[in-house]
Formats: sequence, structure tokens, C-alpha cells
Amino acid sequence: MENMGLCLDDRPDEGVFRVHRRVYTDPEIFELEQKLIFERTWIFLTIDSQIAKPGDFITTWIGKTPILVTRDAKGQVRAFSNVCRHKGAVLQRADKGNAKYHVCAYHGWAYDPAGKIVDVKEHDAGKYSQAFDSANHDLEPLPNLASYNGIIFGSLSRNVPPLDEYLGEIRFFLDLVMEQGPKGMEFVPGRAAYTFRANWKMQMDNGLDSYHLSSTHASFADVIGRRRKGEGHQAARQYDWSKRFKGSGGSFSFKYGHSAIWSRPNEPQKRPIYPSIDEVRKRVGDTKADWMLGGRNTIIFPNYQTADSSALLMRQFRPLSVDLTEMRVWCLAPIGEAREQRSWRLRQFEDFFNPSGFATPDDSMVYEDCYTGASGSGFDYLDGYGRGITVQEKGANDVAQSIGIQPVSSIQGPFELSAETWHHPPHREWRRMMEAGLAGKDPYA
Repeated sequence: MENMGLCLDDRPDEGVFRVHRRVYTDPEIFELEQKLIFERTWIFLTIDSQIAKPGDFITTWIGKTPILVTRDAKGQVRAFSNVCRHKGAVLQRADKGNAKYHVCAYHGWAYDPAGKIVDVKEHDAGKYSQAFDSANHDLEPLPNLASYNGIIFGSLSRNVPPLDEYLGEIRFFLDLVMEQGPKGMEFVPGRAAYTFRANWKMQMDNGLDSYHLSSTHASFADVIGRRRKGEGHQAARQYDWSKRFKGSGGSFSFKYGHSAIWSRPNEPQKRPIYPSIDEVRKRVGDTKADWMLGGRNTIIFPNYQTADSSALLMRQFRPLSVDLTEMRVWCLAPIGEAREQRSWRLRQFEDFFNPSGFATPDDSMVYEDCYTGASGSGFDYLDGYGRGITVQEKGANDVAQSIGIQPVSSIQGPFELSAETWHHPPHREWRRMMEAGLAGKDPYA
């Protein structure tokens, strides 16, 4: 593999940032990403309320590795490779549940929620050796497991920075998500998972992209126009995009490839937390409460996103192959919120972000268009990373200072600016980790 630096044309002093199309289409690069990025950094696993009781579990993935996250009998969160030690079969097939034991469907080996082997089927008849009996057959725990404000992350690597350091200043934006309810936050029951035929980084790019809204989702803008006249699905309480497009906002870039975009509060009365905002304000303070009423999206590199724009949600996108990605999307809500607010929240989520909603089919289609086009020839670099580059400020601007954060860079301006400079941190981090791995170096040394 040649110099990964050629994958980015990054010349900040000249105002140039471009990404080579091979970053999205090269199968060899894809395989390297699994080892040099996904197996060497922090990856989102779940939220605390999903495994609230002893015996609760969820299954997920870190790259190509199946993961089992449990709460053991003592209430401790555990995470393991979801692989039976006998023949390497996936141990727990269910997405989530509660189990006293996890029993392999192949040969019946059983483990408790703490990962301890509790039964080797027909052990006495098996005539095992003393070496076998003295060996450790417990599930393989993740080398690193930690949580921040109820969000649980794991890593297949021992050499990662502490989670608080890794998240850094973007923790402010995670607080705005996880502190909306006095009892914490939970995923609304249900399941939204689908695949699209394109590279996983298409979603990484699009998750904070406001530039595409008026073109990719033009039909939804037309629907909003009809609803403005009192027609159609009023129960969705969807935001008026004509007002949003006339508003203002900005973006922040952070260390380790994280980014956030934000918009000023617009139609705050349409947010499901609005009826509870006085309680929220007393609990978290005016600054956070005011920011909760605005719009915000984040990327936590490499494959975890939060959004609170048309609905409050979390996303995890899992690379399956260079041209196939699985998306998991969860609608997020305060634990114990009023029935009317929960209904309100669900109508917003399903209206726009559900796989059958207005946004997801549009986005999936353009990802596939991008992958098809980038797989061709006749050009090398993609130019979609330059909007806002001339007004980007190094460090904290006035807005960042007002909320007490120190980003790497800041932008603010009218909504129509729709800056693309937030693309730069995740792609720079991608290159940094790839180059470190190819050189045989620890990316966090």
C-alpha cells in the first residue's frame, strides 16, 4: 500500500482540502480500516439503560468482531467477544434480552453474564486432559470498557487514551443529549436497521451535512410547504424548513476526529422536551437548556452519531464490505416521559429518520450514487470539502467561549453557509490512524 497521505490533498495554508475517491472504493483500504481503525480505537456499544437489570444483554459489533455486552449478577457492566471458546461460533444470537446463562447453539457450552464458563456439556464423559481442565475457557473480555454520561464504549485495543480524554470537548454535546430527562435516557422500543450499497464513510460525511437538505430532500421541503397550509400529517409537528434556512448556526471541530454542527433555537415549541423545559432548566442550567432547544448533530469518530434536529436519535453505522454498510438508528427519549410527549417524539422520528421516512431513502440513494460515481475513472479527487474554509477560525470563537469549550476550530454564520470544514477532522484522523498502523506504530503513543 502506497503512502496514505496521497488519499488526502490537505493544504490548509492554501485553502485546499480534497479526498481521493479511492478512500471510498478501494477494497484493500477497506480491509486495512478494520484492523488499523476499528480494532484500535473506542467504539460506541450501547447506553446504560439498555442493560439496566442484572442479566440484561445486548449484542453489537466492533468492526468484524461480534460483541456481547451484559450486566452481571452484581450489577457490573461487562463486555466480551460474542464468541464461544469451544469452536468459535457466535454465542448469543439475539439483539437484546435477559438471560441467566448464554448457551452456545453448536455444542451447548454455557456462560454466565460475567463471562464465566459454567458448563462444558457432558464434561465427565468427554475424558478431557488435565491441561484442558486447568485452562481458562471464559469468554474473552474487551481490553477496554468505559462509559460517559450513560453512553458505553469499548475497544479491542489496550492502547487507547482514557475515554474522557478521547471524547474531550465534544462531551458538552453528549451532555445535551443524555441530560434531557431527570431519570436518564432510553431507546424507544422498536428496531430500525437497514443496509445501503455504499461505503461506510458516506454516512460519516453526511451525518453533519446541511448543504444537501434543500436538494436531496426537496420533496420533503414541498411536503413541509403543504403542512404549513394545514394539510397532511400535522401530528409529526415537523419543523418549518423555510424558517430554518433563514436561521444561523455553525460548527466545531475537535481532537481525535470528532465534529459537531449546531443551529440557533428555531420553533423551540416543536421540541418534545419543550413542555418540560422549566424542569430541565432547573436541573442543568440555562446554558444547556437553551442549547437543547436548538439543533445539534455530532460525529464521534469513527462510526457513532447523535442528532437532535428533526428528532433526537443515535446512529451507529457498521462497515460490512467496501460497498455495503449496516445502519442502526435509535429514537432516544427521557425515561418516564409523559405519554403525549412520547407520541410526539415518535411521530417526528418516523416522519423523517425511520427507514420508511422521508429522509432515509433519499440519503441511501445518494450514498449509492456517490459510490457508483467514485468507482469510475477520469478524475482522482472529490471537491466536496471546501465550503466555509475561508471563515474558519482556529480555536474557540465567541460561541465556543460562551459554553466553555475549546475546539480545534470554529465556524458561525447564516444557515445557508452550510460549511463543510467539519469533514476535515474525521478524514485527518482516518489518515493519521492508517499511517500509524502501516508504519507499525501505536496511534495513541
